[in-house]
Amino acid sequence: MAEPTQIAELVSLAALTPHTTELVLRPVERPLSFKAGQWISLQLPIGDHPPLNRAYSLAEPPSETGHLTLVFDHVPGGKGSGYLSSLKPGDRIPVSGPYGHFVLPDSKPQHLLLIGRYSGLVPLRCMLRSLAGQGSLPSSTLIAQAPTTSEQLYHEEFMTLAASQSSFRYLPFVSESPENNAETMDVIKQIAGNGRQVTPMIAGVKAFARPLRALLMELGLDRREVKLETYD
Repeated sequence: MAEPTQIAELVSLAALTPHTTELVLRPVERPLSFKAGQWISLQLPIGDHPPLNRAYSLAEPPSETGHLTLVFDHVPGGKGSGYLSSLKPGDRIPVSGPYGHFVLPDSKPQHLLLIGRYSGLVPLRCMLRSLAGQGSLPSSTLIAQAPTTSEQLYHEEFMTLAASQSSFRYLPFVSESPENNAETMDVIKQIAGNGRQVTPMIAGVKAFARPLRALLMELGLDRREVKLETYD
């Protein structure tokens, strides 16, 4: 059940890539309980009919600080990203949540197949950090697509994680268009097309995510077995 709206205070803003920014908030009234993969809503005091509601996935699992870490990409002329970029530490924003069912399964998967494009990697990163915090990662693969090499979110972090966890494989790809999924599809066929039991979780825009879900269904998975989180 989602928590009612409360006030959160801005802790920090930091650039991650040329077009994405990490935003850290601290709930003022009470800690927010959430699961890795969920999102919260910010009520921004702008727009023709404020508040302007904007949804952002959480990039960090729950911590003792109670901080909420989000990532937003800079949309040209975007009201939401423009407003968030103008904030200063100490500024306050109403938030509500958590929301969403894009969360890890209760039982340990035989192989966790995480697939994300650009900001779709945010909830997947939260899941990986949550799992790593519990010890060794389960058998898992992260397929990460970015529009350019400079916009590869958390690339160094994922490289380091793959080097330290033998059960985890990181496969980054660059494609300007979300519809250009040929390399990603080839990898999915290699992983899920040989009878291997996988738990797929896909996050990104619909043009990226839906063809991949269709492919996994062609490979024998039920539609309900393919978890999807889309942002448009």
